[in-house]
Amino acid sequence: MPLLPGAEPYRHRGGPVGVLLCHGFTGSPQSMRPWAEQLAAAGLTVSLPLLPGHGTRWQDMQITRWEDWYAEVDRELRVLAQECEQVFVFALSMGGALALRLAALHGPTVSGLVLVNPSVRSDNPASVLLPVLRHLVPSVPGITDDIARPGISEGGYDRTPLNAAWSLGKLWQEVRRRLPEVTQPVLLFRSPQDHVVSPANSELVLARISSTDVTERLCQRSFHVATLDHDAAEIFTGGLDFIRRLAPAHAAGVNRVESDDHHG
Repeated sequence: MPLLPGAEPYRHRGGPVGVLLCHGFTGSPQSMRPWAEQLAAAGLTVSLPLLPGHGTRWQDMQITRWEDWYAEVDRELRVLAQECEQVFVFALSMGGALALRLAALHGPTVSGLVLVNPSVRSDNPASVLLPVLRHLVPSVPGITDDIARPGISEGGYDRTPLNAAWSLGKLWQEVRRRLPEVTQPVLLFRSPQDHVVSPANSELVLARISSTDVTERLCQRSFHVATLDHDAAEIFTGGLDFIRRLAPAHAAGVNRVESDDHHG
């Protein structure tokens, strides 16, 4: 199947600090592309993979499981770790769950997390029906493009495949169980007006991780896909400042971003 426009994975070979970006459930790299390009312009090594089953048509996602999505970001993290001296993971929505699992399992290989409206639990009471419903109904209306800015799309599916949604619930269980194993610095951005992921998700993450270096910031003008919304610039700047602080040896290379327009 041909990829949807903007769903292509993105890579940029830069300096000794790497960033892995993880997009969300039924979304695509389009939701993170401007962020990835800004990080590349700052001189960082960047990887924004396309998760299996995403970026084509929702039917392709029906046959994938959370283990497939996780395997992709796990592989990319290992590649970055070989190329770079330090690696950070930036993530949106379900990507946040994948990032938290990476942090729990890879320990010091992950230098820090920047999470935007991470999802780690279901907010839909009907989700208890998924084990049965997924055998009866292939899909339901989608959850993409929760964006306050008019005319902006994240390039996601207009249907949610229920087999994949059921598997997402399994991922969430696994991630919640391992949250205490997350010790890395965390910068978490949350949109109070999020129509996809409730505030209870971020509260759960912040309550259970073992990290001591934790900052939460609110994206007051954005909905769920805040990386493409009114607060995107604050998220991008916050992410770079986070790296500058935690990778001081390479801060000089990162500091070039404001005057560097190169997009690799």
